[in-house]
Amino acid sequence: MTVRSKSYLVVAFALAVTGCAGRNAHDLLNRTTVSAPASDIAATHEIFVATTRQKATKDPRQVYDGDRSLTTSFARVDVTVPKSHQVGAIERAKGSANSNPAKDFTAKDVTFYEGAPQFARAVGADIAMRGDRALVFVHGFNNGFDDGIYRLTQIAHDTKYPGTPVLFSWASSGKTTGYIYDKESANAARDDLEATLRMLAKTKVKSIDIIAHSMGTWVTMEALRQLAITGDRDLDGKLGYVILASPDIDVDVFKKQMIRYGKPDKPFAILLSGDDRALKLSSLISGDKPRVGDYGNAADLASYGVSVVDLTQAKGGDRLNHAKFADNPIMVQLLGDRLRAPAGLASDEPGPTQLNNIGQGLGKAVGSVAEIVITTPFKVLTIATGG
Repeated sequence: MTVRSKSYLVVAFALAVTGCAGRNAHDLLNRTTVSAPASDIAATHEIFVATTRQKATKDPRQVYDGDRSLTTSFARVDVTVPKSHQVGAIERAKGSANSNPAKDFTAKDVTFYEGAPQFARAVGADIAMRGDRALVFVHGFNNGFDDGIYRLTQIAHDTKYPGTPVLFSWASSGKTTGYIYDKESANAARDDLEATLRMLAKTKVKSIDIIAHSMGTWVTMEALRQLAITGDRDLDGKLGYVILASPDIDVDVFKKQMIRYGKPDKPFAILLSGDDRALKLSSLISGDKPRVGDYGNAADLASYGVSVVDLTQAKGGDRLNHAKFADNPIMVQLLGDRLRAPAGLASDEPGPTQLNNIGQGLGKAVGSVAEIVITTPFKVLTIATGG
């Protein structure tokens, strides 16, 4: 490694101190009950959870910690969102202070399920009640259990998703120094995500949509690859949108995964950004190999049947530019516009048309004097916005 590379690594690591989550404390529950008038609460979201984390024993307020479990546990967390919430933001109390429901996202109740059958009944009933759709979110590196809960709550709330939100929470350490530990935890969680998707497919759900972020895209692609190997890559026709945001996957590995999976039949989008600083660090750690999330050859990726949306000129919510899909206010709303239209409708239209619609909506969100390129297997669209 050259002196310049070492210097860059130090700078990148300093930037990554905020990580994907950017928090040192991972308390989910308050020490004491804090109440707020109902008029200050915008909504309460029921977040169903499948997790490969251990239950937190040292600090029960975390609910689940960063230690790995060899089995999947199941729960539901009820989270309130304040009326003062701003789209794209996750308003949280600082450190381990109690959340104020009038100002902060607040987890107010946790329900634990004894096993998969009990969880399947509960989540199945919720899916049937809410419109036969489920949104599975798979978080990324350096995320505590709380981070995944609040991010999915924000996504479900801001996109106005019409179905049941399900968090798949693998055992990230929630530490910026835990990259290798997290990667191994992601590897260990592949079978559990596959089993969770199969479980959901056995309910009355009509569409299972997936949003995966950062290292969570690795878990997701491995689970999809395993489904393909068994001949059930689309979950008996129930797999809906697949959206991989800032994928922390070696490009060559991703290509092999897609070769095994095959060209998608439903909308399958990659959201990348050339200014993603977190992925720059990941690339350095991985021997200077490019990651999918900041890969410069969109046409190469699109040749595997996916739509590639370049968000480089979009404004991120933090200096890492690693979560633009969720923290850019206009972008998350436009993403919601597409998610609210069932992916199953794409079966009556060419897949790239649906994907272009997603890309065009995101393209309009990048702001003035900006340009976005959406690359599909058949065409390249350049959208200029503002002026």
